[in-house]
Amino acid sequence: MQLQEKLHLTYCTNIHPGQDWKSTFESIQKHVPGIKKEVSSNQAFGLGLRLSNKASEELEHGSNMSDFKNWLADNNLYVFTMNGFPYGNFHNERVKDMVHAPDWTTNDRLSYTKRLFRQLSELLPKGLNGGISTSPITYKYWHKSKEETVKAFEVGAKHMLQVANQLFELENTTGKYMHLDIEPEPDGLLENSDEVLHFYSKYLVPLGIKFFENKLGLGALEAEALVKKYITVCYDICHFSLAFEEPVETFAKFEEQNIRVGKIQVSAALKIIFNGTNDELIWRELSQFNEPTYLHQVTEKIDGMVKTFSDLPLVLNNKGSHQELRAHYHVPIFLEKYGALFSTQDHILKTIEYIKSNPVSEHLEIETYTWDVLPTDLKQDLSVSIIREIEWLKSHL
Repeated sequence: MQLQEKLHLTYCTNIHPGQDWKSTFESIQKHVPGIKKEVSSNQAFGLGLRLSNKASEELEHGSNMSDFKNWLADNNLYVFTMNGFPYGNFHNERVKDMVHAPDWTTNDRLSYTKRLFRQLSELLPKGLNGGISTSPITYKYWHKSKEETVKAFEVGAKHMLQVANQLFELENTTGKYMHLDIEPEPDGLLENSDEVLHFYSKYLVPLGIKFFENKLGLGALEAEALVKKYITVCYDICHFSLAFEEPVETFAKFEEQNIRVGKIQVSAALKIIFNGTNDELIWRELSQFNEPTYLHQVTEKIDGMVKTFSDLPLVLNNKGSHQELRAHYHVPIFLEKYGALFSTQDHILKTIEYIKSNPVSEHLEIETYTWDVLPTDLKQDLSVSIIREIEWLKSHL
């Protein structure tokens, strides 16, 4: 119970359709009060807010922001974290690799993220830190040559440093500390902890030292500390399980380099284990998860190296010989097994055990955004499903 009291535990509202502010607010009003009543009836409940670019723009129109703040207060709710990864619509149309667009090489991504932070600074209660998770710079395969990739790293880092400067200024004027949480995922430009460390050491820190020396007259050590204070990592448990990384080892790497974890997204991937006896059943059950909206990269560890298939159909069409595959398909976190398939729920449990004695982040956000594309027998009432996930997580904390 003590750990729970130190944490801000929520779910991400990217579960709910919300292309514009009207539909976003209507979804939140429909679902959140009932969820709060079940999981946090006597205490304030924090929200993991997801705003599309359009919804974010419209939040600043007229009385929308003040109306939202009043509604939050009336319902004993607050916002402490936001999901700034998907820029556009995230439901009912093909998303796939375009979830990264516009990427961090663009001014559109920069403007969107800076606007979200201005809005979070208004919504965030005093005394709490706030964070916004974001794309791991870009989609890896949009950049064909080494030169293009290096440029994406450089431009992405420079744009993120502008956000870091904004967060420095906002903390000075509002007293509120906020951080940008980079979220590695399969086929992102950053996929795993080693690539995160490389990005910091080769791009963010060197460019950040120059940036803050010029901007604020800071020395190298002070500038590096500022970069690492405001630019952190979103540790999505599903994504790091797809990289076949153990939580203890990953957190130790980050700690050694003074890289902070701004948010832990609690999520589970599909785990497919072949034993040669029921392979046909496994392939049949796995095919139920083949849907056209989201990217479902599949990973496999061979001789210590992780191989990534860019989407589930590549594996299903080939039906090759494998021992263990993991698929980027967020399944309910309370689900350990589904027929002949498994989940990476064990990585969630390992992460929970770690943070009991090593509180690397105060922010826990459940992120199962796939409810509307799950196989039919896994689809339950949405609010009931969210409540079940929150209660499952609370019971293990």
